[in-house]
Amino acid sequence: MDFGETQTELYLERYGFKVYSQNEEDGVISEIFARIGTTNKTFIEFGVQDGLECNTHFLLHMGWKGLWIEGGEEYCRAIQTKFRHVIESGQLKAVNSFITRENINNIFAENGFSGEIDLLSIDIDGNDYHIFKVINAVNPRVIIVEYNAKFPPSCLWIMPYNANHIWDGSDKHGASLKAFEELGAKKGYRLVGTERNGANAFFVREDLAKNLFASPPTAENLYNPSGRKIFLSGHPSKEFLPSDNE
Repeated sequence: MDFGETQTELYLERYGFKVYSQNEEDGVISEIFARIGTTNKTFIEFGVQDGLECNTHFLLHMGWKGLWIEGGEEYCRAIQTKFRHVIESGQLKAVNSFITRENINNIFAENGFSGEIDLLSIDIDGNDYHIFKVINAVNPRVIIVEYNAKFPPSCLWIMPYNANHIWDGSDKHGASLKAFEELGAKKGYRLVGTERNGANAFFVREDLAKNLFASPPTAENLYNPSGRKIFLSGHPSKEFLPSDNE
């Protein structure tokens, strides 16, 4: 692809596809790294539940390695069973911990993650903005964060921090895309797109973004509303599927 071509080709929605992600994040992630390249193919994701439907499950099949952090004990037990193959091989580390802005950097350090990684994915249905704001133990090249699409792109809204917050299914979670856009810019990240279902926003570190993504890099230009498309799978995942060539 010639990245000097039309703006239309630089928008990420057209590249989306679902393998194990909730929506079309798998395809958007693939396209972002096709443009900027990878380094150590290392990820960190938190808020993965049992791991079967998350933003980095597919990356395990693509040879990546990383860390999952999940607050639910039952989910973590399921991960230990369903992903035993990659956990025992050392490709994946899964940690049971309830994340706060006070402990997130220590969790990374305690589990041996520091410096540059390729991907960080944040989805805890609550304090996402506040966690994003304080992370400094790792230096991700790409960050994915769930935004609250209830609020239109012109609206600056942030959920008040509550270290004990657990999502109750209401619209009280996270922050608007505009809030994340501004926070990302302060931390040296450019908003490069959202996926069509209006759930996740994608940020690329400013030194890597160059002219590879649609502009202007604003919520007004890149916002997608929530619930545009619902994915149904005829063959739902029950476990991690190892390959015969492993």
